[in-house]
Amino acid sequence: MTTKLFGEPVRRREDQRLITGKGRYLDDIGHSALAAAFVRSPHAHARITDIDVEAALDVEGLVAIYTYDDLTGPMAEPLPVLIPHPQLTEPRTGYPLARDVVRHVGEPIVMVVATDRYVAEDVCDRIVVSYEELPVVVGVDAAHEASSCVHDDVPDNVAARHHQETGDVEPVLAASPRTLSFTQYIERSASMPMEGKGVHARWDADDRSLRVYTSTQASTSVRAAIAAKLQLSLDTVEVIAPDVGGGFGVKIMHPWPEELLVPMAAIALGREVKWAEDRREHFISSAHERQQRQDITVGYDDEGRITALDVHVLHDNGAYTPYGIIVPIITATQLVGPYAIPVYRVRVDSVYTNTVIVTPYRGAGRPQACYAMERTMDRIADELGLDRAVVRERNLIQPDQFPYDHHLTFQDGRPVIYDSGDYPGLLDKLRALVGWSEADRLRAEAAARGKLLGVGMALYVEGTGPGPYEGGHVQVLGSGKVLVSTGLTSQGQGHETAFAQIVASELGVPIEDVEVTTGDTRRFGYAVGTFASRAAVMSGNAIALAARGVREKALRIAADVLEVDPGDLEIDEGLVQVRGVPGSSIPLRTVAVLSNPLRYAFDEAAKQATQFAKAGDNDKPPVAEGDAPGLEHRDYYSPIRSTFASGAHAAIVEIDPATWEIDIVKYAVVHDCGNVVNPMIVEGQVQGGVAQGVGGALYERMVYDRDGQLTNASYMDFLMPYASEVPDIDIDHQQTPSPLNPLGIKGAGEAGVIPGTAAIASAIEDAVGRRIASMPISPTELYDLVRNDSSEMTATAARRAGTGVMA
Repeated sequence: MTTKLFGEPVRRREDQRLITGKGRYLDDIGHSALAAAFVRSPHAHARITDIDVEAALDVEGLVAIYTYDDLTGPMAEPLPVLIPHPQLTEPRTGYPLARDVVRHVGEPIVMVVATDRYVAEDVCDRIVVSYEELPVVVGVDAAHEASSCVHDDVPDNVAARHHQETGDVEPVLAASPRTLSFTQYIERSASMPMEGKGVHARWDADDRSLRVYTSTQASTSVRAAIAAKLQLSLDTVEVIAPDVGGGFGVKIMHPWPEELLVPMAAIALGREVKWAEDRREHFISSAHERQQRQDITVGYDDEGRITALDVHVLHDNGAYTPYGIIVPIITATQLVGPYAIPVYRVRVDSVYTNTVIVTPYRGAGRPQACYAMERTMDRIADELGLDRAVVRERNLIQPDQFPYDHHLTFQDGRPVIYDSGDYPGLLDKLRALVGWSEADRLRAEAAARGKLLGVGMALYVEGTGPGPYEGGHVQVLGSGKVLVSTGLTSQGQGHETAFAQIVASELGVPIEDVEVTTGDTRRFGYAVGTFASRAAVMSGNAIALAARGVREKALRIAADVLEVDPGDLEIDEGLVQVRGVPGSSIPLRTVAVLSNPLRYAFDEAAKQATQFAKAGDNDKPPVAEGDAPGLEHRDYYSPIRSTFASGAHAAIVEIDPATWEIDIVKYAVVHDCGNVVNPMIVEGQVQGGVAQGVGGALYERMVYDRDGQLTNASYMDFLMPYASEVPDIDIDHQQTPSPLNPLGIKGAGEAGVIPGTAAIASAIEDAVGRRIASMPISPTELYDLVRNDSSEMTATAARRAGTGVMA
């Protein structure tokens, strides 16, 4: 068999269509649909005292106005907690439309449906909502102080107290040769996909069926939510994710209120209804992430080996907890990273604030975890006067220790067990790739040019490919085309290419003959969704299993026709042939026709198949017991636990002491995601993740004032890195296959973003010699930090100053 595409750098098949404007996104659908718009709260915390729609009723083109009082049945109940947890003792969610109290700016209160969006917005402007303002809680420190509360029945603002521990921390800390304690912050950020959220719904009253298009990362889950909340039979609801212009976590189903309200209106009105989020709506009403306060105490010996680690995290979950506490749990379980920490305790208080809800954003708690662990490593190295890489090296899990059990548990109670890896190998490759040993020379050269130069690194481990399952369906048509479908959705990751590579490799067909469909519940009704770097691990393996099922059936049918043993056959370039016997073969497309005993000659392929067909055996049924017509197979992959990808990043920054502008002059990545399906796609994922990591370290910060108003809710004020701010990235791969799945792969989607904040903070601190305790950091903040005499100088900087190396 010569068809070999797994692991090859195949160019992305979807790009030609997408970059030439031929994509089909949510707003390309339903041009004749009625348009929805929303009245949203201008207050962070207020009681609704009245909603006056009188002035809006005479607007031409108005079709309907909905408030909470118009909701009935399950729609009038709070939105669900998507992932409950026993330690989430005070879960709270909002309503599709606010009932009585609003708890963050942007919460929807009224939905208007009109002939077009312009009319709908005009109607919204005429609706008068009266409020009684209430005390506002902003930030984790204010929530912890609890002088005011977000929910009256949660007076301490604590939604959950999550605790994980291995060993007895306090006596080990007390007995440690050295200890240090410090506090640091990572600030609130948010994902900004090119396309905002959107929903289009169409109700067919004749057969009582509903079709919904939504820009989502989990179409099957949206389908289930709509059916439950609107009291519809699941089989009458279809949900389709068209092309989705980015997700990064914000489009994971909660469900969003609009995904319920738009279908509700479509059913009530008997008309197509559509809503497409504008950019300000996205800023003030979509999910945010990241903000934590981390109080860290670490015990260690004179060689820098950690004896015990104790971490207390205050996590901001915003006004509600629709996604449970998955983000802080990921922080807690993956904070230890690639290190063998003998005694570990983490306590998380997940607190309510009068801000937009917090749900997973690319990295989903892991950037915060990496920031805590890697800055701890830097602190230890600084206190001992040791190379930061050496301290990490002395604490790494060794290759012969896998599988490695941390004695922690995930959200679903499964153990945190690393499946495979070579962390010392990652570190060695990183030092060589970034030129770690050349730091002093580079620092001196930069000083001669009047610049401050610093080098930093960060290592990480990422749990990828969590269950519970994902499925795949593969079907070979009589034309030779191979149809592949899976339930998870795509938002630009390259699924069409990667899944086609897997099927082409497994089945031995040209990749040009493979057509992939994702996110369409008509094609695949059971799925979980696209998040947590799970697409390749979960759907990739499910599709591989489905392709293997098709291959087994094809060989069985062909063996009967060619009168050979199936083990003597191979499939190459769409031809089933006897190994070593040229000419003894049958096209796979013909096998597909033969698999269906109908065999009517509707086309040329069916006619050709008749020459291979044998006379029927009157003692056997045309379709054998346990078999089915057609050359197709459906299969599912359900892992016992997650795989663990890993990697190491390093950054070199130059800082101009005149402007305090921070320039990343070099960035290096060594990445291990097991067996690689397509190295070009993996490198693209890493590069995109690094760009978001740079944004999280230097630019992307959601700034709320004390009244809960988002002060930078536009691209004029919320900064993201342009191409000019993203450095060239040197990438090296390491492959330690996962023993947990048939393809030996691990996830890659979030790897690039996880260590960025920690690595860049380390480099900046190395350059300026001042403790970096909060990220992201701006040039102005860096200037204030360096010029403030009370700012803590690092021990390394003090030593350099003493030898005249640093002014």
